[in-house]
Amino acid sequence: MALSKIDVANMLTGEVPNANVADLPQSKIEDNINFRNIIINGDMAVSQRSTSTASVTTAGYYTVDRMQWIADYGTVTLSQDTDVPTGQGFANSFKADVTTAGTVVSAGYVLLRQKVEGQNLQYLAKGTSDAKSTTLSFWIKSTKTGTYIAELYDADNTRQISKSYTVDTTNTWEKKTITFAGDTTGAFGDDHNASLFVNLYLSAGSDYTSGTLNTSWAASVNANRVVGQVDAQDSTSNNIYFTGIQLEAGTTASDFEVVPYGQNLHRCYRYYFKTLYTQWVYSINSGNTLSRSEVVFKNTMRDTPTAGSIAFSNSGTGNGTQFDNKNHVTVYVNGLAGLDSALNTGATFSAEL
Repeated sequence: MALSKIDVANMLTGEVPNANVADLPQSKIEDNINFRNIIINGDMAVSQRSTSTASVTTAGYYTVDRMQWIADYGTVTLSQDTDVPTGQGFANSFKADVTTAGTVVSAGYVLLRQKVEGQNLQYLAKGTSDAKSTTLSFWIKSTKTGTYIAELYDADNTRQISKSYTVDTTNTWEKKTITFAGDTTGAFGDDHNASLFVNLYLSAGSDYTSGTLNTSWAASVNANRVVGQVDAQDSTSNNIYFTGIQLEAGTTASDFEVVPYGQNLHRCYRYYFKTLYTQWVYSINSGNTLSRSEVVFKNTMRDTPTAGSIAFSNSGTGNGTQFDNKNHVTVYVNGLAGLDSALNTGATFSAEL
């Protein structure tokens, strides 16, 4: 079975029926049975920004929510795709299609990343003698076979651990499972900042590959982080897909945790929100020279967001946002002089890590 079942009785009692507890991953026998996956949108179902973006040459969030593309060379088209492993219950994947082969830069790399807030990681007890191991599982399909590197990077304490895995067959979906030991040094900050980077590398330069792969938690040394990684950016024939990314406490990978689409979208709204409708702005003075409207976010955002793509049907003599906070923002248009105006569809607000 590829996807975890929703067991109502189990959710209410906290018990695991008809099971040998010793054989279960820790995430299934503790209180965090639900939302055990640290990764948000690991099934690539939500893609608010776009379903496809071409000519990508720099780092950023382009398509699938919460999936950050990091690139120091090469050009790709990124997309939310429907190519998925057969019979596993997934409908979408993240795809990177190399359109211009990159020349490896010694101090550069290419990877897919998700950053995680420290306050979501406190139960891992990092930095204590009770630090929990974690297990990363995911599906990958790549044209390029060979050794790849997955890394957990502690941004609070500049520590990291890397593990290698192998893509065995070209253009074939393969499931990978990697367990990382717990780290007894350096606690994650209990706040809304980026504490953990989950990195899936596709290429890296000599500054990151010239040492010995660091497979135990240690202070970060760049030369030891991505040793052995193939260059999956070296040909325009290369396509790479990911789906079903899950990181959980324990030493065993459980079935991918299904989160209903609405809940998944709600969690993504904490980091990025895009309006889907036209919204009128209304006059607040007798001369109709000052017009305002409030955009209320669907979820409390991680931090006060940065507004982008703000456009109005009539821009007046000045417009923008004011009184911004994590729950709502006021949009304004000045100098309309009796004319109507509306906030156009597609206004964006980002509080990404």
